[in-house]
Amino acid sequence: MGYGITFAPLVPPYVLWGAVAVAVFLALLLVFVRSRGWAVRALALAMMVLALANPSFTREDREPLTSVVAVVVDKSPSQSFGDRLKQTEDARAQLAERLGRIQGLDVRFVEAGEADGETDGTRLFSALSAALADVPPDRVAGAIMITDGRVHDIPAEVAALGFNAPVHALITGRRDERDRRVVLVTAPRFGIVGQSQTIVYRVEDQGARPAPAEVTIRRDGEVLDRRTVTPGNTVNAQIQIPHAGPNIVEIEAAPLENELTTVNNRAVVSIDGVRDKLRVLLVSGEPHAGERTWRNLLKSDASVDLVHFTILRPPEKQDGTPINELSLIAFPTRELFQQKIKDFHLIIFDRYARQGVLPIIYFDNIARYVQEGGAVLVAAGPDYASQTSIWRTPLEQILPAEPSGRTVELPFHARLTDAGKRHPVTRGLNGSDSSPPHWSRWFRLVDTRAASGTTIMDGPDNKPLLVLSREGEGRVGLLLSDHIWLWARGYEGGGPHLDLMRRLSHWLMKQPDLEEEALRLIVRGRDLLVERQTMADSVGDVTLTLPSGATRTVTLQQGESGLWRGAIRATELGLWRATDGKLNALVNVGPPNPREFAEVTSTTETLAPFVNATGGDARRLADTSGNTVLPRVAALRSGDTYKGEDWIGLKMRDASVVRGIGVLPMFAGLLGLLLLVGVLAATWAREGR
Repeated sequence: MGYGITFAPLVPPYVLWGAVAVAVFLALLLVFVRSRGWAVRALALAMMVLALANPSFTREDREPLTSVVAVVVDKSPSQSFGDRLKQTEDARAQLAERLGRIQGLDVRFVEAGEADGETDGTRLFSALSAALADVPPDRVAGAIMITDGRVHDIPAEVAALGFNAPVHALITGRRDERDRRVVLVTAPRFGIVGQSQTIVYRVEDQGARPAPAEVTIRRDGEVLDRRTVTPGNTVNAQIQIPHAGPNIVEIEAAPLENELTTVNNRAVVSIDGVRDKLRVLLVSGEPHAGERTWRNLLKSDASVDLVHFTILRPPEKQDGTPINELSLIAFPTRELFQQKIKDFHLIIFDRYARQGVLPIIYFDNIARYVQEGGAVLVAAGPDYASQTSIWRTPLEQILPAEPSGRTVELPFHARLTDAGKRHPVTRGLNGSDSSPPHWSRWFRLVDTRAASGTTIMDGPDNKPLLVLSREGEGRVGLLLSDHIWLWARGYEGGGPHLDLMRRLSHWLMKQPDLEEEALRLIVRGRDLLVERQTMADSVGDVTLTLPSGATRTVTLQQGESGLWRGAIRATELGLWRATDGKLNALVNVGPPNPREFAEVTSTTETLAPFVNATGGDARRLADTSGNTVLPRVAALRSGDTYKGEDWIGLKMRDASVVRGIGVLPMFAGLLGLLLLVGVLAATWAREGR
């Protein structure tokens, strides 16, 4: 309860101060002239001026408020090393008991730093601010942190805390901890497919005398190199980039004897492979209505370097005109199909027939090119069913369907086969989910027999229309109709020619996202999506290996045809591995090398400068024997330092809240009348003597 006097003047301030000046002048004048009864007259003047000021007695009913202390418990992954968890729980229990005995103290426990797959590093001060967000600064008694000392959001200045009270750090772990880690000095983010990139790294030993370390370098799980390095020295590693998309490179050092953890013995680099240019050779056997369909598609792709030739003057059309008088470019067969054939990622034959332009030996080169990893696409027309078909060349050994010699001329809708509904080239094509498909008809199909490979589209009477096959290390595609240009021209509404042709050409050029059998790990927010692409009717469970080494099993559910998916919460930062016994997949969650695992030895040095500036202390919980020893907690009202040899202090507050106010005006009502009448009567009585 508190008392006071307040003023609510009955006149403007300038009138009140004028009255005060007049009263003081008259009182001084009475004193100067030594007038009898000057004291009574001065008192009367003062009472009249005081009445104008309208004073009131106030009484406040106050309720004291508790002081608040926040105890931040570090639950980050590094707290699981050694016996830190036990130390943390022991300290938490003892603090709860000791703080609970202090009168007028509100204790708030908050856990922070738990891995969520997104946040990088241990952020205890953010959790502290959130815990005290609803507490006025004049009620905060301080904060106590139970942590290993590796905190990554320490404010630059004490003022950023928002309160003036001590912060203490109780450090878990031991003084003699030792650890080995791999530090990335420089690491590229991108690399050209087929070229190499340089990664610079260093091995560091903490708490131990440096000893030679064996380092293993892997790419996508495959061991590339093993070498022995000296800790502290920078080392260069040349990494070849074999494919487009993420190339996961691991650099792992052998463990140090009795080290704290091996989780940071491995550094991960994800290098996105980028193709410099996809070189495509397009050979059109003759001008026809759909000749420019393939050309337009390939020219519109900035990543494709297209070389296109159209045979306008086959050898049988020789008429004696001198070559130097022709405006045609001679077909450089020897240069393309013998000297530079391996420079191309894809060769397309568009309605090409044997016309004597390419010698038979060059077809041998093409077949060998495919067997060694190249790709060929045949967009066939009536030429494929003729006696001059390229089937009747050494390409016979790689082409997946033999022509019967007949061409079917009737309207039909191209349809996806059961395999085509699962295959990534045709799965989900726009318009394929209706019957008949929502795209225009075609009018010609080359009849074949004994088709091998995988038929993903068919025509009338289930005859193969689009056949894909793998030959040796390469791939072959066979489109048995030359009417895809009807889709491009918008006939009867057209069709998804761009999607089909782009996917087909990219599958032939081995784009990873178009593989028939694939296991993928995809990070989406805080979830990890497991995706299995397959041509089979069912898939098995997938085993995930977490960065910490723990394993989990995920059961996949069928989504689209050929796609099975499952999801799991990504609770750890680092490299995740997946396997179903046949295929493997890798993905890095969060930054390539989390700050949480960069330095894992416990320390008081990181937090000491900041907590000392608040008047607090940073000290270890474990004594020389490894036992948890908690300092005494003292409640202090004021001071510049809140720590001692065996104690830490909290700044107790005197904050209160007003529950009620009583006001008694001095010159209102009967009391005011009596005061004024009394002083006037005293003055009159003195004058009457």
